[in-house]
Amino acid sequence: MTDSYNSFGLIERRQRSAITLEEVREIFTGPFPNPGSFLAFGNGKSYGDTCHNDLGTLVVMRGSDELVSFDSATGLLTAKTGILLSEMIAIGAEHGYFLPVTPGTRFVTLGGAIANDVHGKNHHRRGTFGCHVKRFELLKSDGLVIECSPVSNPMLFKATIGGMGLTGIILEATIQLMKVGSLDIVERIQPFGDLDEYFSLAEEVDEDNEYAVAWVDQIGSGTYAGRGVLISGNHSDNGNFAVRTKAGRLGVPFELPISALNYPSLKLFNAAYYHLKGRKQQPHLSNYESFFYPLDRVSNWNRLYGRAGLYQHQSLLPEKAAQAIIPQMLKVTREAGQSSFLTVLKRFGDIKSPGSLSFPHAGYTLTVDFPNRGARTLALLGELDRMTIMNGGRVNPYKDQRMSAEAFKAGYPNWTKLEQERDPAINSNFWRRTALAGSV
Repeated sequence: MTDSYNSFGLIERRQRSAITLEEVREIFTGPFPNPGSFLAFGNGKSYGDTCHNDLGTLVVMRGSDELVSFDSATGLLTAKTGILLSEMIAIGAEHGYFLPVTPGTRFVTLGGAIANDVHGKNHHRRGTFGCHVKRFELLKSDGLVIECSPVSNPMLFKATIGGMGLTGIILEATIQLMKVGSLDIVERIQPFGDLDEYFSLAEEVDEDNEYAVAWVDQIGSGTYAGRGVLISGNHSDNGNFAVRTKAGRLGVPFELPISALNYPSLKLFNAAYYHLKGRKQQPHLSNYESFFYPLDRVSNWNRLYGRAGLYQHQSLLPEKAAQAIIPQMLKVTREAGQSSFLTVLKRFGDIKSPGSLSFPHAGYTLTVDFPNRGARTLALLGELDRMTIMNGGRVNPYKDQRMSAEAFKAGYPNWTKLEQERDPAINSNFWRRTALAGSV
C-alpha cells in the first residue's frame, strides 16, 4: 500500500510505501531482507524524519493495538504496541490509574513512546517513559521474537528504549501505570516577569509538585523579554476518572497557503495568554485534557503553519549553563525575526533513563517551533544547535528534521551503542543523515 505517512512537521511530504505487521512477519521468515529495508511507523506524531525510511518500506503498527492484559491490583498493563496512549488512559482510569509519564499529545502509540523514550511535565519525579517499561517483545529481521527486560537481553532492552525503532519491531510491551486519586489536576499558575525569576522558582516548584512546565513569551522584548507563566499541579483526590479517547471537535480543515502564526498574530496571542493565565494564581481544578493535552482539542493544528510545514527545536542544557544560554537563545530567535507559537521551558531531574540514547538528563530543556521559511529558518536552527552543543547540551532527535551529523554525534557520543544493536534490515532517514553520514 502507498500513502503519505507524513511526520507531524509536514516538511518532507511524499507518497511512501508501507506494509502491515503480518506482511513483514512473513518476510522475516524468508531470505534475509536487504539492509535498511524497513522501519516501524506509529501514528506520525514525531516532528521530523526519525519515523521515515524513504529508501525502504514502513511497517504500519496502528492495526496491532489490542490489550493483552491489565492487572488492576498492580497497575501492570500489557498491550500490542500500536495501541494509543489515549486508549491506555481509558483502560487504567477504570481502576484508578494514569500514565506515569505522558508527552504533550495522547495520540502517540505505545511503541512510539518507547522508541522515543518520551518525557513529560514530571520528569523530576518519574523520569522518562522508559523508566516504567518492564519488558517488551522485539521482532528481529531473522524472524526471531526476543524477550527484553532489565535482566533478559539487557543491552538490547537499553538500546531499544530511545532507540528510534532501529533495533527491531516492538510487538508488545508491559508498562507500570501510576495509581492516582483522580485524573483531574489541582493546577497553580505563577506569572514571572523574566527568566531570572523563572529560574529562581523552578526547583522549588518541582519539589512541591508532580508536574511543572513554563510557557514563555518568545517574542517579548524590552520589559517583556522572558516573561511567562509557570504552570504546576498535582492530581486531585476527588475520584473523577471520566475519560475521552477522541480529539476535540475543533480543527483546521485545510492547509493555509502561508503561516497564520506570524509576528502580529503571536504578539496579540502572547499578551492575551500571559494576562489571562496570570489571573488564575489561586489553585484551581483542571481536567486532565486541558492540563496535559491542550492542543489535542484542535485536530490538525499543524496546518496553521502553512504548506511549507514547521520545524520544532528542542534543546537540553546543563543546569548551570542553561541560566546564561537560554536567554541568549531566545534573543537570537527574536533577532532572526522568527516567531515561535509554542515556547516551553522545563526543568529535568536527575532520574536516569534505562535507554542508552535517551534525550533527557539533568538540566533545562527549551522547545521552540517556527514556520518553515527556508534558508533563514535553517540558519537560525543551526545557530541554536551550535549554542546548545558548545555549552554541553544536546538536541532532541525525534523533534528533528535537519540536525547535522556533527551536532548529533557531539550530543550523543555513545551513539555507537545503538548502531551496534541496530537490526541490519532496519534504518531511517534520520539515522542515515546523522549517525551514518559519510559511511560507505
